[in-house]
Amino acid sequence: MDCSICLQTSDSDPDFSVDEQGVCVYCNDVKPRYDEMRVQQSQYTDIMSKIKSDGVGKKYDCLIGMSGGVDSSFIAHLCGIEGMRPLVVHFDNGWNSELAVSNINNIIEPYGFDLETLVVDWEEFADLQRALIKSSVIDIEMASDHAIYATMIRLAKTHNIGYLLSGANIATESGMPPSWSWRKGDWVNMRNIHKLFGSVRIKTFPVYSSFRQFIDKFFNLGPKRIDILDYYPFKKGLALDVLQEKYDWREYGGKHYESLFTAFYQAYILPKKFGVDKRISHLSSLIRNGEISRADALVELSAPIFPTDRKMQQDKEYFCKNIIFD
Repeated sequence: MDCSICLQTSDSDPDFSVDEQGVCVYCNDVKPRYDEMRVQQSQYTDIMSKIKSDGVGKKYDCLIGMSGGVDSSFIAHLCGIEGMRPLVVHFDNGWNSELAVSNINNIIEPYGFDLETLVVDWEEFADLQRALIKSSVIDIEMASDHAIYATMIRLAKTHNIGYLLSGANIATESGMPPSWSWRKGDWVNMRNIHKLFGSVRIKTFPVYSSFRQFIDKFFNLGPKRIDILDYYPFKKGLALDVLQEKYDWREYGGKHYESLFTAFYQAYILPKKFGVDKRISHLSSLIRNGEISRADALVELSAPIFPTDRKMQQDKEYFCKNIIFD
């Protein structure tokens, strides 16, 4: 069963369904969000002005997590041209590509943004990643996503920063099937998986427990999260043009491929082990956002994920060498 608008299908997705017009649940679910975004986008200038005014007298007016990917890089660009003073946070989990580091520096240096890089204990982190892989859960990216968010919350509280600008957005991230991921804040789940499959004691890994999240939300503690790209007429293609022309930013070849771990996870582990091709969801988002036709998206999807078998073998060997399975 296929959607008549996007590329989502019933393959590898138990939650997929279509209506009488053949439109899938994801396309229908996102329609109201686009209506909301049109209202939000009229508020963009006011939102940025309030963030700056609330930050008067503070060292930083907002905090952004920056991976070097398109979304977070474009947020840094917006902060730069709006004259804001963000604290930029980068998570170095040992899988950074040199290109990601270069892209980050090319954007933050012209504006003099402060950069705080979290370098995790490699033995702890690799053991947690191994445990997630051995458990056969589909979302082995939980560890990285949890750590960066926990770190940003801690830094926001430390520096009394009122706003966290998130790169999450409807334009490029709508319609991800629920069965393809898991809640990133679920530390209890990760901790239990590590108890079953891990061997290195977790002592320094940044944790933001569900209980702490509940307390912060209940008492209105910590920064206010704003998905700022939903307040801006964000188009991936236009964002790429700006980043490349203004900052000599270079592409990675896939969404979130700035991380070598993520690149191999999405290009090899998900398709081979779970029969999941995330390009379907990523391209479907761009179709809904009016950036690509369904026909052109199908052509792009038909291309092999790895350009050559040799490249696949090289990436596999690199991944296995670094994850160090016993």
